Amino acid sequence: MALPQPRPGIMDIKPYKPGGSQAPGAQEIFKLSSNESALGASPKALEAYRAAADSLFLYPDGAATKLREKIGEIHGLDPERIVCGAGSDELLQLLVRAYVGEGDNIIQSAHGFLVYALAAKSCGAEPRFAPEKNLAGDVDAMLKLVDERTRMVFIANPNNPTGAYIPDADIRRLRENLREDIILVIDAAYAEFMEEADYADGAALVDEHPNVVMTRTFSKIYGLAALRLGWAYCPFAIADVLNRIRGPFNVSMAAQEAGIAAVEDQDFVQENLAYNRAERDYLQQQLGGLGLDFVPSHGNFILVKFPEEPGHNADDVQSYLKANGVIVREMGAYGLPQYLRVSVGPKAGNRKFIELLEKKFSRD
Repeated sequence: MALPQPRPGIMDIKPYKPGGSQAPGAQEIFKLSSNESALGASPKALEAYRAAADSLFLYPDGAATKLREKIGEIHGLDPERIVCGAGSDELLQLLVRAYVGEGDNIIQSAHGFLVYALAAKSCGAEPRFAPEKNLAGDVDAMLKLVDERTRMVFIANPNNPTGAYIPDADIRRLRENLREDIILVIDAAYAEFMEEADYADGAALVDEHPNVVMTRTFSKIYGLAALRLGWAYCPFAIADVLNRIRGPFNVSMAAQEAGIAAVEDQDFVQENLAYNRAERDYLQQQLGGLGLDFVPSHGNFILVKFPEEPGHNADDVQSYLKANGVIVREMGAYGLPQYLRVSVGPKAGNRKFIELLEKKFSRD
């Protein structure tokens, strides 16, 4: 008897595994595994979310008009070219669904965000992984993988999980060497944390070219991860395509209202940025003092390398941290089994993390 069969590529997918949140037996738990906002959400966003409760019986605005207008106002972008989604994840997957098919391929860096490859496989396409240089994206390596079946190139900038970034000049060189029918997707989920003069979030490239898309999220510095809210800035033609295939009410009313309030509260964004900068510097200083290698980070997380010997390797350190209430992210799925990624969390969690590592690695 013939049974229903999924499309080619579906069964090759290993389901995405989010950062852990449980540490059985620990009295106090610090979740430093998912790059969430250490300061939570803006009080104004929380107030707007609670106020939306009175209207839960109503459908939301399917076009997220007011939210798109507010995003456009804050970032100086055309709201007609902004598409909102249930997290930037939904928009990334919609882009692949719309433009990539069976037998095609997408290109990403070797240690880029896992969702790109998962989306490609779900459409029967091949994900290609370009080698990185010092755990940073390599434009030349990506270009070498382009062929006649390439439909999309993904760049996470700055990159999760490495924390490295690619300067604007190199991103522009990548775009100039791609065919016009290949879409360059710049995933700028951590753009708000960037302060380097040679960095750009990709919005200008979207304005200049018909085949560049920038995606953003409210999950990180805005602290709205639970609401699943993101947006894409696109050329008109690509925005039109996304609006044709997205769900008619893909962003809830509560998410829209909280998102508007969050974008308006740029004072909170600056407070969160300053906190992250100070605590990230503290963590990197302490890790260096313990003799541990790490990738200098431009996000709200740090990728830390551990020795290979038993008791001090990444797996054993992760188990040790978890047993003591500190949850970090394993990196085997990203091809980095010697590394753990730790989010910049609340001060108590950051200090507990360092205190535990000092017990493991102190040379005194």
